[in-house]
Amino acid sequence: MSIPDFTEAEREVVSAELQKRYGKKVALELADSELQLDSAADELTLCPVLYWSERGAHFVICKVGNGRFRCQFFYSDADQYGTGKDEYQGLHTCVVTLLQVQADHERQLSNTSAGATAANPGDEYDGPLVM
Repeated sequence: MSIPDFTEAEREVVSAELQKRYGKKVALELADSELQLDSAADELTLCPVLYWSERGAHFVICKVGNGRFRCQFFYSDADQYGTGKDEYQGLHTCVVTLLQVQADHERQLSNTSAGATAANPGDEYDGPLVM
């Protein structure tokens, strides 16, 4: 199975959301990853990946088919996070959800390290969350 690379329009969708989140242009890198797309099979499929790193976190969005995406963010090999959903049927929903989950995680970490007990507003990603 051959999965097409990210299109220019798809890269622009991600870039636009990153601009909203960080208030600046964020460099996207293209990569590939071998993923097991069918849990019942041992076969690995080469999938296109968009990668970026910002504020200590690394992000990947994997294209697993036409209009189908998987995503995660991580800080190290041992410190990886997903969004709670295995696959998205649209790129916009995928990237917005990924950014929201990471912003929530970042806020929880800052509250924990500061000893705060209530949510600390101000650094949330307030882009549209489309489900």
